[in-house]
Amino acid sequence: MGKTAVYPGSFDPITNGHIDIINRGLRIFDKIVIAVGTNPTKSALFTVDERIEMIREIIVDNSRLEVATYSGLLVDFLAEVDACVILRGLRAMSDFEYEFQLALMNRRLDRQIETVFLMTGSKWFYCNSRIIKEAAAFGGSVRGMVPDDVLMRLKEKFPLMKENNGRKRNKV
Repeated sequence: MGKTAVYPGSFDPITNGHIDIINRGLRIFDKIVIAVGTNPTKSALFTVDERIEMIREIIVDNSRLEVATYSGLLVDFLAEVDACVILRGLRAMSDFEYEFQLALMNRRLDRQIETVFLMTGSKWFYCNSRIIKEAAAFGGSVRGMVPDDVLMRLKEKFPLMKENNGRKRNKV
């Protein structure tokens, strides 16, 4: 039996930074379950079904990746999918503090659970779903920060969103 990791998140929407963590995680783990969390305290732009559909469109035909949804305790979900590793991406020190607390709580809830942190690639350091949604909502281009399928869905939600960075710079 190979090592399975669970990569949890809201993925609202999935970004190229998420995909970077998934691809790099596949170098370490035999299988990754991308776990779309449902959190009633957060208001999402995309429904859980839309998020799962977007992820499935991106990971087409990769037998080492699975997409699922969960609610409740993450450690309970890990037991359901027979995994003992949580995969998380880190961007900044503020991420580390929060993620470290979560890792310690998950470990306290289940001693068999390990958390593995991967540093986000430098290209995606500033990239997160919240900032992408905000930029798109105000008409900014997020091309290159999300997969093309996600870009099209964002365009449906935010019709004023630009397709690309249309600003030309003056030469000096």
